[in-house]
Amino acid sequence: MSKFLKSLVGWATWWNGASVGAKFHIGRRANLVGTDEMGNKYYEARDNKDSYDSRKRRYVIFNGYAEASKVSPDWHGWLHHTFAEPPTTAPFVVKAWEKDHLPNMSGTVHAYKPQGALGRGGERQKATGDYEAWTPN
Repeated sequence: MSKFLKSLVGWATWWNGASVGAKFHIGRRANLVGTDEMGNKYYEARDNKDSYDSRKRRYVIFNGYAEASKVSPDWHGWLHHTFAEPPTTAPFVVKAWEKDHLPNMSGTVHAYKPQGALGRGGERQKATGDYEAWTPN
């Protein structure tokens, strides 16, 4: 069944993409500003009608699973009015010491599992004798 049909009958959930109502409202009230490398689409309201203050509202429609860490720092700054211009107009200057943006992988199969973690088999090094177990008095 197509994604659109699933969203109409209620099988799609908000965390798996924008609802039909959200897409309709944003499409009717906002202009597409740009798309990031992950396929997320960014919009800005045409006027201040829906704003909480004097600034135009800004939206993101996630490509797939809605996870806030999928928004890169440049788009995050634009969404939160830190930057006036979107990265499509004024590209974000990346410093030499900055690492590439990575989404939060906690709770997924790609999550970091240190040595000794149960997810990696639970094998850890034997105690070397410098450890003394605590016992209540």
